Amino acid sequence: MSVRTKKTEAYTLANRPPKESWGRHFRKYWQLYAMMALPVLYYIIFRYLPMAGNIIAFRRYRAGSSIFGDEWRGLDYFGQFINDSNFWQAFRNTLLLNFEYLIISFPLTIILALLLNEIKNVRFKKVVQTISYLPHFISMVILAGIVRELLSTSGPINNLLTSLGFDAISFISLPEWFPTIFVTSGVWQGIGWGTILYLAAMTGINPELYEAAALDGANKFQQCLHVTIPAILPTIATLLVLNIGQLCGSAAFEKVFLLYNPTTYETADIIGTYVYRMGLVSGNFSYATAVGLFQGIINLVLLTAANWASKRLTGSSLY
Repeated sequence: MSVRTKKTEAYTLANRPPKESWGRHFRKYWQLYAMMALPVLYYIIFRYLPMAGNIIAFRRYRAGSSIFGDEWRGLDYFGQFINDSNFWQAFRNTLLLNFEYLIISFPLTIILALLLNEIKNVRFKKVVQTISYLPHFISMVILAGIVRELLSTSGPINNLLTSLGFDAISFISLPEWFPTIFVTSGVWQGIGWGTILYLAAMTGINPELYEAAALDGANKFQQCLHVTIPAILPTIATLLVLNIGQLCGSAAFEKVFLLYNPTTYETADIIGTYVYRMGLVSGNFSYATAVGLFQGIINLVLLTAANWASKRLTGSSLY
């Protein structure tokens, strides 16, 4: 190391501003810490503290006894659901329904965002965005009611079929129709809302990139393919990782619970509804907790694998 380099480093260290203490930093930015307090408390109280209840997956819980169980059972409950064919049916349905929804809704959301980004008429663009966003704000109970009314044997869809000479179809009672109902209603409700992050990412693209592409003779499709999509690729990768991490999740529990019935268990029963029946209906809380813990572990594995693959392939990841 040369003498000049040493002198430069010494001068930099000597003139570096003193490190701000945590107390002074807190007093300076106390408003930001105050805003952060409620979300942190929410996650501590409703997300982290309840994790202590997972101990009853290894202990037998009886109503009225200790909330942490009163008899050690080890892995007995895990062995029970692993040997239960109903559990594996629910596990398979969870993966299939979420995967089908993902492969259909994910590209459609990106396509809609790209189309909205190309609309130059601001008023028309706002109208389209509002129409596509509105279903997101419909409660799941109302959504399920709308679906049931549309698909009932006396509903408008069956009235149209009978007017065309076809027989009425009991969509809600046929297991083969449930995946179609689940995916279609989910896409209708969520596709507009899902475009928000993509549109926000597109606002950060330098307009000069489009001008340069146009000068090179690129049409709108080529500009979208070679400018827009590469620019929002980190956002796409991040959202894809999050979605893959929910493939075994119970995010769709409410909709499935409101739409399914015993005749559609074959294709509609998911882990969330299975846990509900085993825990709250049958009162086997330890067994239901073991199933829920297993589901959480699977989600963690999927999320970690998707994050690793995204980091290797695109260079973008959650962590």
